[in-house]
Amino acid sequence: MSIKKSRREFLKDATTIGTGLCTSSLLLSNNYLVKTLYAEDRTSLRSKVILAKDKRFINANGAVDASIISMAIDSALLKITNSKKPLDAWRSLFNKNDIVGIKLNCLAGNRFSPHTQIVEAIINGVKSTGVRESNIIIFERFNRELENAGFNIRRGSNGFRCFGTDDLPSGGYDSEPLIMGSIGSCFSKIASSLCTAIVNVPVLKDHDLAGVSIGMKNFFGIIHNPNKYHDSNCNPYVADLNSHPFIKDKLRLIVCDAMKAQYHGGPAFKPQWTWDFQGMLIGTDPVALDSVGAQIIEKKRREMNMSSLKEAGREPKYIQTAARLGLGVDDPTLIDVIAI
Repeated sequence: MSIKKSRREFLKDATTIGTGLCTSSLLLSNNYLVKTLYAEDRTSLRSKVILAKDKRFINANGAVDASIISMAIDSALLKITNSKKPLDAWRSLFNKNDIVGIKLNCLAGNRFSPHTQIVEAIINGVKSTGVRESNIIIFERFNRELENAGFNIRRGSNGFRCFGTDDLPSGGYDSEPLIMGSIGSCFSKIASSLCTAIVNVPVLKDHDLAGVSIGMKNFFGIIHNPNKYHDSNCNPYVADLNSHPFIKDKLRLIVCDAMKAQYHGGPAFKPQWTWDFQGMLIGTDPVALDSVGAQIIEKKRREMNMSSLKEAGREPKYIQTAARLGLGVDDPTLIDVIAI
């Protein structure tokens, strides 16, 4: 009798076995064990990252077209979940009893934060599963970050809510730090207590210390002491943080807003190093999505005759570390990048 495991459980088991068999980092980083010990399960290990690009995302007036965005996200979920109908795809990720947190990255204000139209499309998709609108929470670290990015603070029981961790009583963070690997932090109560499911909505950008700031790095915004974990290109800190159950067990979907992307000078917005990518990266595997996003940034840096992130001394090694922790797939041969 065979016992079916989730892809994440399988990856973690493979990594654990590999650690016992061989201490070579090379053996683990190229997923050798995944390829040899469990060759029969390669199909179940594959990850899909949807690259949605459409010139119609931005209309003639320079505004994001909400209807085109919504259709693209639905199409992406059909491919990710192998569903025939958008409703079935959304229902495979959320159930009506969920309390869904939508974590944004609004550090750069309205010049380089997730577009409200993308967030609205996510809200509508989640609502279609039967989740009450009042059980949807858009959040960031601070109210001011949300407001600067064009989101109104909403605290009431009618409709979705939108507020920062700082809007909660007593500062909004758990009173006691939790330890996961190299991380010891107090978590935002929005992530630890209020939400049963999380949608991660980052942007696609370079980071002067981490190398890139896409999906996994965005969760530095749910702990009280992120500045403590930027040494060594944020490795293994980003990976360790994402391995905590508050993230690992609650993350259902990543929708990276890449209408605009930045290839240098991040995480602050530097318009001289941004370009109109006019796309979104959509997936459920945080490692695979960050890996594909990093490749996009590296490609743009080559086009601009800039050094690679590795040559610049800030290779995002935390992506490989996250793969070794079983959080997802970083092997390009196991990632299906599907353009729509």
